Amino acid sequence: MKKIVLCSLIAFSSLFAADNDLLMATTTSTDNTGLLDAIYPVYKAKTGVDLKWTAVGTGAALKMGENCDVDVLFVHSPKVEKEFIQKGFGIERKAVMYNDFVLVADKAVADKLKGKSVKEAFEIIKAEKIPFFSRGDKSGTDNKEKGIWKKEFGEVPENQSWYRQTGQGMIATINAADEQNGVSFTDRGTYIKYEANAKGNPEVVIVTEGDDSLKNFYSVIAINPAHCKNTDVENANRFIDWIISDEGQKFIADFKLENKQLFTPDANERKQ
Repeated sequence: MKKIVLCSLIAFSSLFAADNDLLMATTTSTDNTGLLDAIYPVYKAKTGVDLKWTAVGTGAALKMGENCDVDVLFVHSPKVEKEFIQKGFGIERKAVMYNDFVLVADKAVADKLKGKSVKEAFEIIKAEKIPFFSRGDKSGTDNKEKGIWKKEFGEVPENQSWYRQTGQGMIATINAADEQNGVSFTDRGTYIKYEANAKGNPEVVIVTEGDDSLKNFYSVIAINPAHCKNTDVENANRFIDWIISDEGQKFIADFKLENKQLFTPDANERKQ
């Protein structure tokens, strides 16, 4: 399988990609969980299309779409996705699936936060200056986490020494919380992958979960050919049609790690 991990390579490849190549920018969770690795051979066998992707934060993925470096986006930050469409960079936003966000903490501090509401947990973190590890990369997860701080406290505590922005992906950020007895905010799918890496004995555990406000919605967007004249909109729409089809949705529902479902398909249920 060919996976492109450098934006510069994506940009170069977009100029010379064969007709059977589809270039995608996506969030790290679809890659870290292994979902795209699982989709690749199935979609390749069905269509002959060689799916190539780079996994970055949603903000960076949207920028790649704006810069005409990719053909399709698979992302999870509704507010900025809608702005992307409104600016004419994408054609249409299609619902695909969801999971949820969870607050996780090193076992050394987990008991202080277990069973608390999101607001209560964040209040304790702030009051006790528990090290909080944020991705700080404008990803969908980063946007959601910062949105909670703004909603509950009026601002993000970016100038506080206990609030630490890693500028890295989700697994690396969880590992930082592990190493420094801290807390982080992640999507459940990536946490399940972290848990699997720890062979069922993770040092960082879920402490807050289940609130409806923590749902994490993923969508796909074809790049607008009116903005990017060389975009492969035909193959982009072909992939979108497949992933929101009954076949694609069943594939997502059946995708599991450690016998746990990572994503719930919702192409036929969610209102955009």
